[in-house]
Order: sequence, then structure tokens, then C-alpha cells
Amino acid sequence: MLADRGLPAAVESLGERSALPVKVDARIDRRLSPVVESAAYFVVAEALTNAAKHARGAAAKVSLFVEHGRLIVEIDDEGPGGANPAGSGLAGLRNRVEALDGILVVVSNPGEGTTVHAELPCE
Repeated sequence: MLADRGLPAAVESLGERSALPVKVDARIDRRLSPVVESAAYFVVAEALTNAAKHARGAAAKVSLFVEHGRLIVEIDDEGPGGANPAGSGLAGLRNRVEALDGILVVVSNPGEGTTVHAELPCE
């Protein structure tokens, strides 16, 4: 799906198959490089997998947009929060994003849900 139809369609498909209710807001009007799309897809997939395990069925939202030459990928869930940003899955995502000169930030205060925010250069 990612190679054939692009990132927005692939992320929509992830959301439809998720164990959580997922809203996708994708504002990307062009194809990005395959390596950027792949990294973004894996960020979304891992974040939704983690949310399905830990957010107790709470809703999630995925946002994708390009701003100032960077693809912004943000996944918010309304779960209990308290994710460990240094955990193995999130550390793997961080390594993948940083290998492309991007950044990954996880905010997960107890009682406030979790936000996974990634920025990937795409120009």
C-alpha cells in the first residue's frame, strides 16, 4: 500500500485496522522520498501498536503534514500516559528517525495520554 498509494493512504489503512478508534488528518499533496515515507509509516505503525497495548481502547489521532521542508508526523492517544520514552520500541523509532537527520519526541505524562512527534527532512 505504501509503495503503490503513498503515505496518507497507507496510514489510513493502518488506522482502519487498528484496535483503537483512529482519526487520520493527512495534509500531504505530493509523494515524498520512499525512505521518508517508510520511516514515517513505521513511526505511525509503532505508535499505534503501543497505543493499542497500553491506551486501554482510548481514541488516537494521526496528523501528517509538511512544514518548512519537514514532514511532521504526530500520533496522539487519549490513554493513561506514562510511556517510557527510552523503551526499546520507541528507542528503535528514535534511531530510525535520527538516521535521516530527523527528531523524535515522546511526551507521556501520567493521566494525560501520549504524543509521539517526529520531524523528518523531506526537501
